[in-house]
Amino acid sequence: MKPVALLIALALIAGVARAETDTATAARAAAAQLEEAAISLDAAESARDRVAALTDTVQAYEAGLSALREGLRRAAIREAQISRELQSQEQDIARLLGVLQSMGAGPPPTMLLHPAGPTGTARSGMILADIAPALEARTAELRTNLEEVAILRDLQQSAAEKLQQGMTGVQTARTELSKAIADRTDLPQRFLEDPVKTALLIASTETLEGFASGLTDIQEADVPAAVPADLGGRKGNLTLPVEARILRKANEADAAGIRRPGILLATRPNALVVSPTAATIRYVGPLLTYGNVMILEPQSDMMFVLAGMQTVFGATGQVIPEGSPVGLMGGEDAEIGAILSQSGDGTGNARPETLYMEVRQNNKPVDPAEWFRTE
Repeated sequence: MKPVALLIALALIAGVARAETDTATAARAAAAQLEEAAISLDAAESARDRVAALTDTVQAYEAGLSALREGLRRAAIREAQISRELQSQEQDIARLLGVLQSMGAGPPPTMLLHPAGPTGTARSGMILADIAPALEARTAELRTNLEEVAILRDLQQSAAEKLQQGMTGVQTARTELSKAIADRTDLPQRFLEDPVKTALLIASTETLEGFASGLTDIQEADVPAAVPADLGGRKGNLTLPVEARILRKANEADAAGIRRPGILLATRPNALVVSPTAATIRYVGPLLTYGNVMILEPQSDMMFVLAGMQTVFGATGQVIPEGSPVGLMGGEDAEIGAILSQSGDGTGNARPETLYMEVRQNNKPVDPAEWFRTE
């Protein structure tokens, strides 16, 4: 093989190699996070505030599972990338291996002889002196690539067990959390719901906005002031009530051309929804076509409207602390095989559930992006 052609072939192989990948490291860190969540679940059994402890545990499981899914997705993409690159360079690699084999096939004196005599032998020796380090470096890179593929495949094989343990653990934590919330008796109560007035308001309301506005009118006159919370200094820094990505911004048209003042959040199935701040529950239950709705009042001139949960926690009039669980999204967690197959090519809708959120200030809708970190 001509020296120039050999160097070109080696250049094609360059840049593919990696040491043990960041994706594998991230996936292993996520697996460790799941193990820590399992320890937290055991500790929550004896915690003084079981609701808070179990809420932290569920969120830890969700974060760990999300990180592990992402690590697997990136690992599978990386493996596929390396495999494609190696396959596309198969002929060049074969030539490289042939050169390496031919260089070691004969005894050193025979290898250094050249038909053109001493001058040709000297020239060939100089060429070999230049090429040999490059051959050695590219061979090491190829070996590293193959080792990386082996690492990634081993990672994916061992991940199924971690995923199964994590999914079982988070389901157990959700069940325990639901029980703890049902048993809770220590929450302050600002007022009791008037079911007749609420039913009449629902019957006369055609929009979510109209219902939220009507809540102010049916509030009893003797209800004490809302939870004292100064949110002015937190404007723009509130955390979203659920781990999600923005599917549609405020006043952005949907497929039917309809614009709504709130934002639409895409979440994973069964994701836990929490209160962004301390707040009073103004309404909880089904409403119109929105599924279950939770309306929170953090202060007298503001409301957070959350719609689309499958399960809701709490009762109207209760005062809940910041970070309290208010509901769970619907859907079913994907099977292990589906998760692994989706991680391979990035296809599949990993966040099929949607939560609609409005922020109302002085009884008028405002863009939630003004109050929440939505990046």
